[in-house]
Amino acid sequence: MAEFILFTHAGAVETVAWEPYLEKLRALGVFRGGSSIGDGLCARKAGAPAALSAQIVGFIRIDAEDLDHARRLLDGHPTYEAGGTVEIRDLPRD
Repeated sequence: MAEFILFTHAGAVETVAWEPYLEKLRALGVFRGGSSIGDGLCARKAGAPAALSAQIVGFIRIDAEDLDHARRLLDGHPTYEAGGTVEIRDLPRD
């Protein structure tokens, strides 16, 4: 299994509760944690840093066989179900 992170983007009006989705991931044995994401800053030792990515408001770490499997695990994700954006990223073990 590979590890992936699901970044939840702002903008969707969620009508589905989060707990049933998280329980589904736990029951499948693929949930590895997650959290909402608060305010912060971008830092750089020299020069101006990039702007903070304000659209990312939360994340969930999961195990999945591959990217396609990770995408299938979006079924029930409140933001995804509301038509919002969920960014899926591989977390390579380097």
